[in-house]
Amino acid sequence: MSSIVLIVSVLLLLAYVLVIIYYRSGWLSMEDYVISKEKFSTKVTVVIPARNEENNIGPCLSSILANNFPATHLQVIVVDDHSDDHTPQIVRSFSEKNVTLIALKDHLHNKINSYKKKALDIAIAKSTGELIISTDADCIVPPLWLQTIVSFYNEENAKFIAMPVTYRYDKNFLSVFQSLDFLTLQGITGAAVNRGFHSMCNGANVAYSKEAFFEVKGFEGIDGIASGDDMLLMHKIAVQYPAHIEFLKSPDVIVQTAPMGTIGNFFQQRIRWASKADKYDDKRIFWVLLMVYLFNLLLLALPIAALWYNPVYHFSIGEFPAIFSLLQWWILMLIIKTWIELRFLFPVAIFFGQAQLLWWFPVAQPFHIIYTVIAGWLGKFGKYRWKGRWVS
Repeated sequence: MSSIVLIVSVLLLLAYVLVIIYYRSGWLSMEDYVISKEKFSTKVTVVIPARNEENNIGPCLSSILANNFPATHLQVIVVDDHSDDHTPQIVRSFSEKNVTLIALKDHLHNKINSYKKKALDIAIAKSTGELIISTDADCIVPPLWLQTIVSFYNEENAKFIAMPVTYRYDKNFLSVFQSLDFLTLQGITGAAVNRGFHSMCNGANVAYSKEAFFEVKGFEGIDGIASGDDMLLMHKIAVQYPAHIEFLKSPDVIVQTAPMGTIGNFFQQRIRWASKADKYDDKRIFWVLLMVYLFNLLLLALPIAALWYNPVYHFSIGEFPAIFSLLQWWILMLIIKTWIELRFLFPVAIFFGQAQLLWWFPVAQPFHIIYTVIAGWLGKFGKYRWKGRWVS
């Protein structure tokens, strides 16, 4: 049995290292995009679903309207998802600035599983823009956000554009931990899309052609899934336009959002994200996610197993014999995992201006393994609470 554990752990470690190397290569092969100086006539609709966002929606809208973008070519639609705070009133205060409020309750009378997809669907149906840009109500966008996206969209003839998102972190461990985890996800997003793998994106910062959205019939077929308004839509468009899915790597489009304020909310968010892991038509993504999950599960199980059963392994490297225990092997695996991830994260953190966070990475590693195992399991077999609603 001990030899089987060793073989399985070696294979999982090797597979994990190769995947991270693949992602690092994908990230490094991308150059930062520089905005064109041309003027474009593309009309844009920014869509923002919002539920109880009275503390965030004002700054979000202000940051969008602060972009130096022609008002004649900009439409902003906020879809209020049954808020019971002052979100609608705040949005209405921007009504003279190309901001339109749609109340989801006026279009929906039955309980559904994905209110966000329905909100986006209604807004896009009423949009006047050729290019749909979606963000979240708790986000702040940079001053050249719209100009850069439109420039890239026209130059690349893109049908779907994934873009970078970062956390505004505080100096507490939960915030730092989430920021490190999110850096990893963002690096994988850029690398995977660049490699044509189309595995990830974040709905806080995506853009897509309205024509392409309607060609793939929007969220039809995935509207029963609570999450996935971003990644599952990207995959639908990728089937129709495999060569027109892009990642826009530019500091001028990095959207800032806030991390979860409590451990409970953090887990609810990550469980929601994990819940769509087996919903992709491209099963390569599922197998990669399964491998990552099993690798983390093994790293969690090995030190526990070593408390009761700690076999000693004997082997030779050339003429040099080596002896190590199961616990020593686990420590070596943990060191290799941390090292290979840091090599991947360093250029990603440099791009996001968060290299200082990497000092915390070794400390966060054990907690990351535990959360990956728990969130992955509950994402498949549990239910979660999001925006005041239980979703199974």
